[in-house]
Amino acid sequence: MRRSYLGRPARVVGVTSQKTMKLLPASGRRATQKVAIGDNDGVITCFGIKKAEAVPVFKTLPGQRISRLELGGALGTPQEKIFVATGSEVKGFTKRGKQFLTFETNLTESIKAMHISGSDLFLCASYIYNHYCDCKDQHYYLSGDKINDIICLPVEKVSCITPILACQDRFLRVLQGSDLKYQVEVPGPPSVLALNSGNGGVSGEELLYGTSDGKLGLIPITDTALTHKWEITNEKKRGGILCIDSFDILGDGVKDLLLGRDDGMVEVYALDSAGEPVLRYEQALSESVTSIQGGCVGKDGFDEILTATYSGWVMGLTTEPIHKEAGPGDELKISPEMQNKISSLRSELEQLQIKVLQERDKYQQSAQSSTAISAVPFFSVNDKFTLNHDDASYSLILEVQMAIDNVLVQSDVPVDLLDVDKNSAVVSFSRCDTEPNGNFLLATYRCQANTTRLELKIRSIEGQYGTMQAYITPRIQPKTCQVRQYQIKPLSLHQRTHSIDQDRPMNTLTLTGQFSFAEIHSWVVFCLPEVPEKTPVGESITFYFKNTFLDTQLECSYRKGEGFFKSENISTISILKDVLSKEATKRKVNLNITYDINEDSVSYTLKMIHPKLEHQLLLAKKVQLIDGLKELQVHEGNSDFLIPEYRAILEEADQLLEEYKKQPAHLERLYGMITDLFIDKFKFKGVNVKTKVPLLLEILDSYDQSSLIAFFDAT
Repeated sequence: MRRSYLGRPARVVGVTSQKTMKLLPASGRRATQKVAIGDNDGVITCFGIKKAEAVPVFKTLPGQRISRLELGGALGTPQEKIFVATGSEVKGFTKRGKQFLTFETNLTESIKAMHISGSDLFLCASYIYNHYCDCKDQHYYLSGDKINDIICLPVEKVSCITPILACQDRFLRVLQGSDLKYQVEVPGPPSVLALNSGNGGVSGEELLYGTSDGKLGLIPITDTALTHKWEITNEKKRGGILCIDSFDILGDGVKDLLLGRDDGMVEVYALDSAGEPVLRYEQALSESVTSIQGGCVGKDGFDEILTATYSGWVMGLTTEPIHKEAGPGDELKISPEMQNKISSLRSELEQLQIKVLQERDKYQQSAQSSTAISAVPFFSVNDKFTLNHDDASYSLILEVQMAIDNVLVQSDVPVDLLDVDKNSAVVSFSRCDTEPNGNFLLATYRCQANTTRLELKIRSIEGQYGTMQAYITPRIQPKTCQVRQYQIKPLSLHQRTHSIDQDRPMNTLTLTGQFSFAEIHSWVVFCLPEVPEKTPVGESITFYFKNTFLDTQLECSYRKGEGFFKSENISTISILKDVLSKEATKRKVNLNITYDINEDSVSYTLKMIHPKLEHQLLLAKKVQLIDGLKELQVHEGNSDFLIPEYRAILEEADQLLEEYKKQPAHLERLYGMITDLFIDKFKFKGVNVKTKVPLLLEILDSYDQSSLIAFFDAT
């Protein structure tokens, strides 16, 4: 498979959203397929490829941002009608561009996800699902968390209409009418849904899902016990999955899985004899892949993978050989068609260069005149700020429709910036005045030419909360920037889960007072990530969390006038007590706070920290020995005289240094957590033990688990 650009190497459309490109069915037996794509300018562009050039079919006028594009038509006929979701409207167009439908829905916010099946229309806003039949309201459902995508099992194969919602809280919600039939837990926040093989498989019940943390799975949606057929973990730490398609690109008669990720990776998975997916091909693009489709577009007889990217590029990966090799003494002949294309591109490039120079001179002259008016140019920014479970860090991804010049990161809360392998930007740190201004971080990332996507990694400290800001400046004139803000929450390293171990020794914090259900929910939203901002339906709610750094857990149950919080980590309870008290005081709400401390929870937490602390101490010790051992090796000419333990350190030196580099201040952070645990334990008893912290640090420097637990018990 070779990579090629469809048409001239230029953007076909404006900035695109997820799932806004489709291939229309071929109109004849040997005809190539047309491409329909919608962008954030509200424009639908339909084009075909002829002689490697993009040939327009139709183009609509600008309007509201197009959030989804789907194909539809009567069941059993070619799905060649184009439907787009724009704002709270759904519009329909024929394959020739004639508008035949404008449907103003009763949604009060913009449509986020859409699916079409015959005369049935399924729409989702952030939390609301609506089903329409022939544009008449049929069913309604209010989800417990944000809806990322929707799909419906094929009614041709499944007797009843079965919509499935992909929700941010790691649940697939299967509906029946306006009711929740059941829900299925998946290993990450599901970002995209697709039918297996494009039709749900033989039974029509097989569903593919991709998650925002890069996992892929297949699950049958049946009335019996639900079990995953297979699941692919994201071992290579690649981006989240934005789009999935099924197409036989390898030509073996079995449909392959085509994946597009938000880090620009395009992947092709083939199924082995056991039905398990195996990675067969991958290609890295420079920006996130918002849509992916398999089909025949550029040349009859050669299948392609068509991709649309965030900033509006439409690219093709084709099976047609586009490189020819000449043997010794042979001449490589270029076809007249290719020669014409090369000369046409050169001519166009020269004209563009002349036009750029003319426009630049024109701008400079107008800028120097007394009547000059400077307009701030608008640019789109696609950002994502998510907690990574694997290394307890936050990933900040910034993507701009044009090249980024620099990004300034400022934080009023202590955070560490970690190295990212894919990041080629040069970072420089400025000194901060922490006392008067509350600045703890000021860093500038200077990007290389043509960089449109930047990924940063941040690690926060629980208990210290505030705001981090990113000032994004692209390479445009006049200079302008956009500011994006990200909240670092008090319990920032906690991640939602759906069950916890009830047998652990738990500490309990109880709140009572004259507060509403909405008020206490807003306090929990302020304290913890991954909690839906919308107040839950009902009179009470229970959320479970797991600390991604220590694996401790937290249970939050609350209702009007009451709140119960349980964790085996006393520091978690202490942070909640302080923050919730402060938030209630701000709103002039009187709280009655009681707590029940389980003495066994401290030693239990220390035992959970033990493997991590022991590993980091051993790693630090080995890294300190590397330089000395290398000098001895050079002096003696070999390492045979060393004991096996030291020889192993030399052999693994590169891996040890790499691991140590990826985890800066890891040991200091563990020391800090143990110190906080020590202070918090006695704070609940009304005792200040800060003077004994130096003694605690001495014990940690010569670490022994039993000695540490004995110190906690004896103090």
